[in-house]
Amino acid sequence: MKIKSTAVSVVALLISGCTSMGVVAGSANEGERVGMNMQEAVDRADGILDETFSGIDPPVEWVHGESTEGGCDVSRRRAVVTVISDRRRGSFLGVVERGWQKAGYRQIGVNAGEERPATYFETPDGFRVRLLVGGRGQAFFEVATPCVERSSVSKPAPPPGGAQHVGEPVPAPNVHSDFWSAGAS
Repeated sequence: MKIKSTAVSVVALLISGCTSMGVVAGSANEGERVGMNMQEAVDRADGILDETFSGIDPPVEWVHGESTEGGCDVSRRRAVVTVISDRRRGSFLGVVERGWQKAGYRQIGVNAGEERPATYFETPDGFRVRLLVGGRGQAFFEVATPCVERSSVSKPAPPPGGAQHVGEPVPAPNVHSDFWSAGAS
């Protein structure tokens, strides 16, 4: 069990990336202060997620997960509600990874396990992004901001024309896609 808790700690450090000094630790900008407040940071995080989802073709449907605020950082989450079959899981991860690489993001970690694969990247401005495939093959995205100036933060807005769900619990995948759901039982 100690190995599992250590792995969880490493993943938490990879995602959080901020210190109490307002400096992004281990990032390309290490030693520099991030010049934005929490609201500006979540606007950027939402933009990263919007860009990520616009690069997925054919498109998938998603809902907002829980948005959390730390002492100096914020995390935005989205969960895919389109069924992604075991057969298409690798393709889905590849599409997202290639999009992030094309955007100039640097890969900082990977979990190549078949049951719960995950990939971790960092943007040039110190935002940490993650794609994790969890139970039922559901894809979960998270963007963690670097340490920024404290401010109030608005809740995420539901996607236009999409599911109006925001927060927890996240619904299980229930939307069929001729491509992404191919071979799903």
